[in-house]
Amino acid sequence: MRLTILFGLLALAVKPSLAQPRTNVESTLETIDVKTGKRTVLLKEKRHFEAPNWARNGQFFIINADGKLEKISRSGKKLGIIPTGTADRLNNDHGLSFDGKLLVVSHNDPLVTKGAKSRIYTLPAEGGTARLITEKAPSYWHGISPDGKTLVYCAQREEAWDVYSIPTKGGEEKRLTDAPGLDDGPEYSYDGQWIYFNSNRTGRMHLYRMQPDGSQQEQLTNDTYDNWFGHPSPDGKWLVYISYLEDQKGQHPFGKDVKLRLMNMETRQIKDLTQVFFGGQGTINVPSWSPDGRQVAFVTYRMLE
Repeated sequence: MRLTILFGLLALAVKPSLAQPRTNVESTLETIDVKTGKRTVLLKEKRHFEAPNWARNGQFFIINADGKLEKISRSGKKLGIIPTGTADRLNNDHGLSFDGKLLVVSHNDPLVTKGAKSRIYTLPAEGGTARLITEKAPSYWHGISPDGKTLVYCAQREEAWDVYSIPTKGGEEKRLTDAPGLDDGPEYSYDGQWIYFNSNRTGRMHLYRMQPDGSQQEQLTNDTYDNWFGHPSPDGKWLVYISYLEDQKGQHPFGKDVKLRLMNMETRQIKDLTQVFFGGQGTINVPSWSPDGRQVAFVTYRMLE
């Protein structure tokens, strides 16, 4: 569909900036065994937190809340805030390099004077001084190459939302997609052969993958759901993602009926990993597989009276 009307509708897609803390919500950090479906609650609190990363050593999780990053143990114990220096207005696009040594964050930078403010910074995994990588805003991190040399992210440039790459040490960014609408959530496979992402270029949000240079773009889902944030498993056999039950018109809002789904990358068969729950924005925005590929971490929500 190359209609002008479609272009206009797709142009409405936007990325969120720093979420305003919600005081009337209960957040629950959970893991699920992808083979048995067993869910384990690790942390349940009457506050708003988002987007768990599973540490590369498997020993803790990273979540964001109130613009900062927190470490949560495997038993659900709060281990404190990761110091990120002046990058203290973080959104839910953050994660670790494959070797676990580098932390990549998206900071809603007050130095940006116009439009959405998110820019990408890196710092040591244990915390420290954040180093600016993307001069342009808005830029929202989602993936890093297995060799640690390249970051991939969603960015708006001249009113178009596309997937870009940039050297981890900074430099010139490269545009990898140019379809109408929003291309978002890019993430490398563990072997570095593919970048998975989601796009509403057809008028509905679906999952895709492409070569690291942007070639061979291939659609993976084609159903009635709105499918976001495909996360490949460490062995490359599975893709876990979040599905909104209804068309969100290029958005991925908080507080909707969603479920996690699992795609077999060999057969392309898809099954529900969870039943429908209350979630959306903040549930599974970033890489969250356990290092052994047996479990996935995610967040569910409940509104309080």
